[in-house]
Amino acid sequence: MLATISHNNNEFKIDLSKPIDISLPLSNTDQNPIAWYIEKPEIEPVRFGDWVGKVSEGSSSTNFNNIFFNPHGHGTHTECLGHITRDFYSINQCLKQFFFTAEVISVLPQSDGEDYVIVKAQIEKALQEKSPEAIIIRTLPNSAEKTSKKYSNTNWAYLLEEAATFIRESEIKHLLIDLPSVDKEHDEGKLLAHKAFWNVKDVNNLNSDARMNCTITELIYVEDQIVDGSYILNLQIASFENDASPSKPILYKIM
Repeated sequence: MLATISHNNNEFKIDLSKPIDISLPLSNTDQNPIAWYIEKPEIEPVRFGDWVGKVSEGSSSTNFNNIFFNPHGHGTHTECLGHITRDFYSINQCLKQFFFTAEVISVLPQSDGEDYVIVKAQIEKALQEKSPEAIIIRTLPNSAEKTSKKYSNTNWAYLLEEAATFIRESEIKHLLIDLPSVDKEHDEGKLLAHKAFWNVKDVNNLNSDARMNCTITELIYVEDQIVDGSYILNLQIASFENDASPSKPILYKIM
């Protein structure tokens, strides 16, 4: 199904029948990726005495599950600046548009002592002076292990503050990455990349030029067959009044 999207005085043709899903599914299995020192999600039928909300157990005509999960630690999620501020801000209120021009780039993090980091020069080179609304960062090597990895205490690669600042100054509104966080796992709460991207100068007293309508999406997975280049991104969230929501970013090739 072909569609034409008019966006910022430009028209883009995409095939809606060929979505490219870069989200990770959430399950209550050991295959679910996990970060931030928590256990796997729980998906269990509701129980009232002898009644069980599961058709296969014979007492219910419907499957009726409770789900306990953490959006930040259990899979692909999109967050707003409310993730780091004293005052409450909701992703459901900050993200009001859902289609964006996007650029997929692949980056091999550089060794920096005991860390691996993504630096400004790598982002700048990969973008080639393009100015998309969203950037999708695939880190290399791109092992399928990412789809089920247990990230806690692994000291994953992260964005240097200079790289996040460059992305902000490039007027990119949406940052997507295949890591649990754009920041270092153990960083003493500095959150330098988060703050730089959202232009948050004081988490206790939000500055007027903080980027309210910009988002960070973490724990995506960009398969190898998805080539670097320009796409249309459909950034889908659930309507949670929370700093973050599980999300389903979908790419479409531009025809």
